[in-house]
Amino acid sequence: MKDRIVLAYSGGLDTSVAIGWIADATGAEVIAVAVDVGQGGESLETVRQRALGCGAVEAYVADARDEFANEYCVPTLKANGLYQGHYPLVSAISRPVIVKHLVKAAREFGATTVAHGCTGKGNDQVRFEVGIQTLGPDLKCIAPVRDLALTRDKAIAYAEEKHLPIVTTKKNPYSIDQNVWGRAVETGYLEDIWNAPTKDIYDYTQSPEFPPAPDEVTITFKQGVPTALDGVELTPLQVIQELNRRAGAQGVGRIDVVEDRLVGIKSREIYEAPGAMALITAHKHLEDVTIEREHARFKATVGQRWSELVYDGQWFSPLKRALDGFIEDSQQYVSGDIRMTLHGGQAIVNGRRSDTSLYDFSLATYDTGDTFDQSSAKGFIDIWGMASKVASGRDQRVAGE
Repeated sequence: MKDRIVLAYSGGLDTSVAIGWIADATGAEVIAVAVDVGQGGESLETVRQRALGCGAVEAYVADARDEFANEYCVPTLKANGLYQGHYPLVSAISRPVIVKHLVKAAREFGATTVAHGCTGKGNDQVRFEVGIQTLGPDLKCIAPVRDLALTRDKAIAYAEEKHLPIVTTKKNPYSIDQNVWGRAVETGYLEDIWNAPTKDIYDYTQSPEFPPAPDEVTITFKQGVPTALDGVELTPLQVIQELNRRAGAQGVGRIDVVEDRLVGIKSREIYEAPGAMALITAHKHLEDVTIEREHARFKATVGQRWSELVYDGQWFSPLKRALDGFIEDSQQYVSGDIRMTLHGGQAIVNGRRSDTSLYDFSLATYDTGDTFDQSSAKGFIDIWGMASKVASGRDQRVAGE
């Protein structure tokens, strides 16, 4: 019996060609695995039939949209996950769910190796292979583009020679990855970091220069999970999809950043994440009124480290799992409503309400009904500044000697 190799299959040129390329290079049978994480485009059945038409002996397809939203997007939201303060981890959080289905398919079809379409310069090769090593430590990994010298020119020539059922003439100048949490665009014209993005780069968002009328939306959270929009109960997937539509129409969620890749190079990336950025903004504001000050300060540090681990392909690591526990506990009282206005590229919060709020009107008000004891302030300030006062006295004494 021939060896079998599971291939992470997108339906595009490179992974379609990789089916036959891997078979020719290794003599193994190829099982194509396509995972729907809300990237849109073709149906799973169309993708499945293309994989079979390109020579796969089996084609495994999975609708993982709700799984992705519930188990990957929601934890990212709870962590306010933004790598280097900008990137909402669009591609980074999709790789672990794809890995789960790759390993599942390898077990189901008796494969010994898993293949992916990443290059040797990016982060995704690490995310795929570390995840596979963790969930299927007995499985081997190969990357046709990296390990078998499959360049784009070779892919087009191979597809034409074999008459594969794919379009090979149109060359998109950009590398694009997308799912329901957002869209990532890189390479080509964007590699000159002085070049401004052109209009053709964007798909999830409209230009914020001439926006439609402001769109006011109320987002309901229960323990950090978005559960409704404008009072209508929805699943997390539906919330993200609807906010992608509404925030995207207002140009919310466009990000242009030069980030530090795990492999040690800086890379210019364009992201579109209208739903994700609107949700993260709303969630942060709800945490502001429901999480105690020191708890919130430390959670910000945890969220930053969590984002770095996820970006670096450590979704299944012990430290990431431990931080998950802290973050989940922090969400106990993060319930309530956030009202925000979407307009002209911005998502601006203008209202909050929560039954678990720490905001006390009678303590905060400066009008009649103020219950804050202002006489306590002087002694508090004296004690709070004592250490600095003593140190300053020492500095002045030593300087005068």
